[in-house]
Amino acid sequence: MDLGSSNGISAFFPAYNDGGTIASMVLSAILVLEKLTKDYEVIVVNDGSYDYTREILGELEARYDRVRVVHHEKNKGYGGALRTGFSEASKEFVFYTDGDAQYDVRDLPALWEQMKDSVDMVQGYKIGRSDPLHRVIIGRIYHWMTNLAFGIHLKDVDCDFRLIRRSIFDDVHLESDSGVICVEMMTKIRQGGFRIREVPVHHYHRAYGQSQFFNFRRIFRVGRDLLKLWWQLRWPQLVGGGRQADGS
Repeated sequence: MDLGSSNGISAFFPAYNDGGTIASMVLSAILVLEKLTKDYEVIVVNDGSYDYTREILGELEARYDRVRVVHHEKNKGYGGALRTGFSEASKEFVFYTDGDAQYDVRDLPALWEQMKDSVDMVQGYKIGRSDPLHRVIIGRIYHWMTNLAFGIHLKDVDCDFRLIRRSIFDDVHLESDSGVICVEMMTKIRQGGFRIREVPVHHYHRAYGQSQFFNFRRIFRVGRDLLKLWWQLRWPQLVGGGRQADGS
């Protein structure tokens, strides 16, 4: 099925000290979205940035009427930024990726092509991870651990390049403030029986800023958040003998 130009897309970017990349992300999104649909909006959630992200976003919002900026005066964490983006999105479909330009918005049409009537979400997976070795190793461990512990069964749970029907969030309510929100989201979407397709996307070296999730100082915090999330989402299923929908 060709979704056509009548289906609207909200594209949003969580941004934290992404002043060096966010303008190119927004401009690329506008160019891509104009080819996919006549009904689109671009939202940037500035999550308490202290570099020049705010100034860049002010210029973009003033110049482009399809661009809207939401500012967090204080940093609310990656999960907080995503929750704001999802709540602000107004179109039928929601696309998001990070504002650091490690993913290329020009891969969005590949996801759009797979968003059929029988699909609720199209999830990207990295063709190859362009990160320092320690992040690659940590990422593989994280992927293996979360798939096993939460029963997600995805090729790349850590790939923040997603196209989602907004109606999913009528049933899926997110609570996490940290980066484990992606595990929470995918676990709840799986448990809800929603239908997922996976598409390969490109991943690039970080050209500006630093990672806010995968670094050694945060490993303990991530582990704690994952354990808490597992207790909330998976333990009741295991003790209750419930079966999880595979979402396929």
